[in-house]
Amino acid sequence: MIDLRRVPDRWRSLDVTVRDFPLGLLLAVASLVPALHDRGTQLGDLPGRPMDGFAVVVLALECLPLAVRRRWPAVCLLLVSVGFAADQLRGYHMVAGTALPVALLSAAAYLERHRLTMLVVLSVAYVPLSFALDRGGSREGVTGFVTFYLAVAIAWGAGAWLRTTRRAEVEQRRHVAERTRAAERTRIAGELHDIVTHHVTAMVVQAEAARYLTAAPERLDQTLTAITDTGRRAITDLRHLLDLLNPEHGTEPRTPPVGEVHALVEQARQAGQPVEFREDGTAAQLPGSGEAAAYRVVQEALTNALKHAHGARTTVHVQHGGRQTTVEVSTDGPGSRSVAPGGSGRGLAGLRERVGVLGGEFSAGARPGGGFLVRASIPTGSQS
Repeated sequence: MIDLRRVPDRWRSLDVTVRDFPLGLLLAVASLVPALHDRGTQLGDLPGRPMDGFAVVVLALECLPLAVRRRWPAVCLLLVSVGFAADQLRGYHMVAGTALPVALLSAAAYLERHRLTMLVVLSVAYVPLSFALDRGGSREGVTGFVTFYLAVAIAWGAGAWLRTTRRAEVEQRRHVAERTRAAERTRIAGELHDIVTHHVTAMVVQAEAARYLTAAPERLDQTLTAITDTGRRAITDLRHLLDLLNPEHGTEPRTPPVGEVHALVEQARQAGQPVEFREDGTAAQLPGSGEAAAYRVVQEALTNALKHAHGARTTVHVQHGGRQTTVEVSTDGPGSRSVAPGGSGRGLAGLRERVGVLGGEFSAGARPGGGFLVRASIPTGSQS
């Protein structure tokens, strides 16, 4: 059984010559219908002539080239023009004469080079055809011939308009594709920053602490184990991110939901950061971009705390509401020491942009009583 829904797709998959051939075939068949004899274009208004053997040649010249009107538009237009001229001079006046405006439109729309040359050649060739028709007994006069020329010029103009429109659409699609690629690169850069900065900062802090634990083998072993675990998590997250860059990979990279914030808190604690964690409410049942953004806010805030306020008391508060998730990460002071080079500020800027796109609110800055506060209110998309 034929699936009619797939017919348009199958038709578009055919070669362009195959798709253009039916139009020429239709005009040829219509020209052979007795009731339509002498019903075509009558330039010059010469007396009609019944079809003969030469009429078949003229019919082929006018109709068959339409099969290549998009592949070879110049060849199509030249052959159709010759056939049209013979049709009018002989007085067949076949329906196939309709192929001329079709060929003109196609040439204007699809001819890539020498379009102006083609237009000039056809215009010049029209002059002797007009004289020949006039000497053959035409009663059109100058007005009639000029009117016909302007009529077919409209077909050329329509093709030129189609060409301009098509090129504008192609250019627009190109710009959209470029913007999409730029946005995707920005998103990947943000994800890479979040993952690498957080894990590497934790590893640097843990390695720095290990230098002072050589006299305590048990604590040193715990610290080194924590470094190993952090490195493994970094590798796993990087693999998920690199999957996004693989065009042959069929699945989306995993983005941790806010429900896994406890893992970030535990990692910060292992790095020596005293973190208090409180979570109110229930996370959305279907994690989305809002939940992922909340996770990234906590990740970046804890990373900055490890960098610039290592050892300072840090509080993470996540509150799930009916329509939004609120995240607050505060640090009490500058900490005992800085264990990582200063950041570029890209992480916080990226978070502000990410939250803003979702329609949320983001703020980050020093607290009046000292310390630093990061706060984000992120819509979850839930309607409950």
